[in-house]
Amino acid sequence: MTSDPSPRKCPPVAGEVVLGVDTHRDVHVAAVLSTLGAVMDTAPFPATTGGYCELWEWARQLGTVRRAGVEGSGSYGAALSRYLLAHRVEVFEVNRADRSVRRRRGKSVPVDAQEAARAVLSGRARSQAKAGDGPVQCARLFKLAKDSAVKARTQAINQLEAILVTADPDLREQLAGLKSPALVRTCAQFEDREDDDGEKDAVGRATRIALCLLAQRIDQLTEQIRDLERRLTGLVERHFPQLLVPVGIGPDSAATLLITMGGQPRTPVQ
Repeated sequence: MTSDPSPRKCPPVAGEVVLGVDTHRDVHVAAVLSTLGAVMDTAPFPATTGGYCELWEWARQLGTVRRAGVEGSGSYGAALSRYLLAHRVEVFEVNRADRSVRRRRGKSVPVDAQEAARAVLSGRARSQAKAGDGPVQCARLFKLAKDSAVKARTQAINQLEAILVTADPDLREQLAGLKSPALVRTCAQFEDREDDDGEKDAVGRATRIALCLLAQRIDQLTEQIRDLERRLTGLVERHFPQLLVPVGIGPDSAATLLITMGGQPRTPVQ
């Protein structure tokens, strides 16, 4: 990143100002602009609770903050967006600075923060940042954990079946005809027993160990998936039972709908 000359500080105004923030993992850079587009000030703040408080007090000293543009409101700027929303600030998601601006001014964090504020002033930033709290956020987290568990279980099942393709014929015959649930239960009960022959059947022993561990992993992931499904069901039934009324809408589909449409400030589902 190239450095950007510090803008001349403008005196505080009695009216409204607009906040723009370029967010990063450890440090956020904020800029405050007047409604006419003049840069009031630009400053960095740590991405911590204390840093958010400092940013808010700094911005308030420059004017009345009712709108803010935040880059990465769903990632590095999520916590800051929640903080601003709690202070009744209308927060907008801002995309990266326009390429023409970057070519003209170069990559600069202060410039990006100022452009975030200008995007709000010009009306380019229209998408409101999601609130990131309440039952919608809980559904989002549960669904994320469940989807990753489903993906990991599918991978483990595929790996188990791939091992069986190259396994010893006797072992394949022993497991032949078993459906997935019975196959997983059987493999999960394999014991790590070293034969009297020592390393003579090392591959066969390793095959049983791998099948056992994969099967146990599948069982653990299945239990996690069931637990997360129960949590999602309880959440939807408790907060949004009206979504379960339409025929064919189950708790999982209802949670997906909530995540897609919910989370916006002042939306009905919140």
